[in-house]
Amino acid sequence: MKQTRFLLVGLLVITSITTKANVSLPAVFADHMVLQQQSDVKIWGWGKPLEEVKLKAGWSADTLKTVVNNQGKWSVQIQTPKAGGPYEITIQGYNLLTLKDILIGEVWLLSGQSNMEWTTRGGIIGKEEAVKEADLPNIRLFTVTPRTALNPTHDVSGEWNVCTPETMLDFSSVGYFFGKKLQKNLDVPIGMICSSWGGTPVEVWMPEEVLEADSQLITSAKSLKPVPWGPVEPGRAFNAMIAPMMPFQFAGVLWYQGEANTANPSTYTAMLQTMIKSWRAGFEKDLPFYFAQIAPWNGYGGTSGVEIREAQRKALSLAKTGMVMTSDIGDTIDIHPRNKKDVGLRFANLALNQTYGKTDLPIYGPQYSSYQVKGTKVTVLFDHADGLNVKGDALSLFEVKDQNGEWHKTKAKIRKNTVVLGSKVKEPVAVRFAWTNAATPGLFNSDNLPASCFNTDMP
Repeated sequence: MKQTRFLLVGLLVITSITTKANVSLPAVFADHMVLQQQSDVKIWGWGKPLEEVKLKAGWSADTLKTVVNNQGKWSVQIQTPKAGGPYEITIQGYNLLTLKDILIGEVWLLSGQSNMEWTTRGGIIGKEEAVKEADLPNIRLFTVTPRTALNPTHDVSGEWNVCTPETMLDFSSVGYFFGKKLQKNLDVPIGMICSSWGGTPVEVWMPEEVLEADSQLITSAKSLKPVPWGPVEPGRAFNAMIAPMMPFQFAGVLWYQGEANTANPSTYTAMLQTMIKSWRAGFEKDLPFYFAQIAPWNGYGGTSGVEIREAQRKALSLAKTGMVMTSDIGDTIDIHPRNKKDVGLRFANLALNQTYGKTDLPIYGPQYSSYQVKGTKVTVLFDHADGLNVKGDALSLFEVKDQNGEWHKTKAKIRKNTVVLGSKVKEPVAVRFAWTNAATPGLFNSDNLPASCFNTDMP
């Protein structure tokens, strides 16, 4: 009799646990979200092992079914239609979840440090006008709460918001202007998830193990000294703020970071490319990745600021990357330039050109290509150099290096979309341009976009 009573109690306990187990979702799947259009999107969550989960999307007649595995996880793949909405998604397990006001469109991930994180509320040029024009229901915003973790976690903290004059105030201002132009030009809903943290180096945004696999990179990472405003340890932000979203479907990534790595600029090209590869491994192997070259600022030590800009230029050798210039729209006495609108618009032009095929939009100023030496004259060649022109003292920013390792200022002039340098240096061995932290290179093309600094002596 007692044994029978124990069995009944046990069954009641199991039944009670089962009926109370709720299917749940990561924060990125919620009301007001945007899903990437015409994609095979993965939706996942948690539940009770062996619990059947049924998912029904408003754009499809099909009901997708799966079973929670023995780790308490489930996932389904669903094909999204062309841009549109709003739709609902219902998820039925032991409980019922209904996600409302879902749009289908283009979704972008934004990340980096303070210049990406910087909000309109923080103060930008044209703030009042921007706020008045921010009633944009087809743009949706999600800001990830800054957190760290020793290992990859299951979820981020944040929520989707419809873009309004109130909600845009606390979203990335660069992201807002990017999304607004994208939405206007593509005429589809735009979703943006901003996962950024001011003052963080690139090392915290990639898996620790990928740094440990490269002795030079891990040595460089360990040289960073602790700071009070954020983590410097490898992987800490990645584990809590990026990994939990993998493999959410994005159209691409915008990245604005580098200022914190003026502490170890020599490895930044490899660091950035390694981080990009690690994100592509978790999201999508050919995910477009566009980054901003940091703006000139006179507060950096030595030449560390310009070294980061050169390292970023060289990171363009990785496929499906792009870079927007900020040298002409920055502020040499403020590491946080308040002109966020032009940065966002340049990011938008880059994405519209490279990702969406609107190739009529200009995206690059003159980019160093090569140089040729003939006697004491050096001819510097550029890509995107049509209509090469100069503003201010840009031509005085060229230097040549002699065989003894000394740099010399040189005379320069524009000739047929090239720059010709003339000096007394015999057999020049290297050329550099705008090689100071606060230099604002006034060399432009016909699209009125600036040239990047460069140094042919950098490895």
